[in-house]
Amino acid sequence: MSVLFISDLHLSPERPEVTRAFLAFLQQRAAQASALYVLGDLFEAWIGDDDPSDLSLQVQSAFRALSNSGTELFIQQGNRDFMLGKRFMANTGATLLPDEHLISYQGCRALVMHGDSLCTDDADYQRFRRKARHPVYRWLLAKLPVKRRQRLASDWRAKSKAANSNKPSAIMDVNAQAVAAVMSKWSVETLIHGHTHRPDRHRLIDGGERIVLGDWHDYGWALSLENGHFDLQKFSLTTT
Repeated sequence: MSVLFISDLHLSPERPEVTRAFLAFLQQRAAQASALYVLGDLFEAWIGDDDPSDLSLQVQSAFRALSNSGTELFIQQGNRDFMLGKRFMANTGATLLPDEHLISYQGCRALVMHGDSLCTDDADYQRFRRKARHPVYRWLLAKLPVKRRQRLASDWRAKSKAANSNKPSAIMDVNAQAVAAVMSKWSVETLIHGHTHRPDRHRLIDGGERIVLGDWHDYGWALSLENGHFDLQKFSLTTT
């Protein structure tokens, strides 16, 4: 059976076609896999596990059905859904992974990450990331009323879009030294991540490989590991 990896779906009520494609993907492909890894930014914004929205409930129900079918589910937090927590995992049967996680299947070892921590040239974003991931900040944020958090999330998205439009493209990509350092730290030859929205397979100088997952915008993207081989796949959002 295959192992699947996805990231950067950015699910939101404003893009129902992506939600439909995602739910179909769970039913038609993920249910046939032994494991599904979601490497961050599943949601465009996640205000907390007490999110009462229809989208939240729909996704949690679909994940629970997937888990009950026998597919193992693993989730990493991204820069848009860093408030995903224990309640969401309990409701869905998922396992919340740390920012850096080593996997081993079918003789393949790889490090999986969301990837935002590798964009070290973007100093402004890294400052925000350190603040947003601090336990005290997350605790205080969770104590705010739901509507207040919804307004904050909307404000963050607007500010992020404005800031990114003025940044050189290069600084929003991963830093080569950061990639080399984390792969050396974990002694792996394969790194799998999302975040940059630049799907590709990069052969590294030392013979390793960096596989970048795509965002679900014009197309859906998934990485499949089957019979010891990785396959990065693009597909229409109208058919999975």
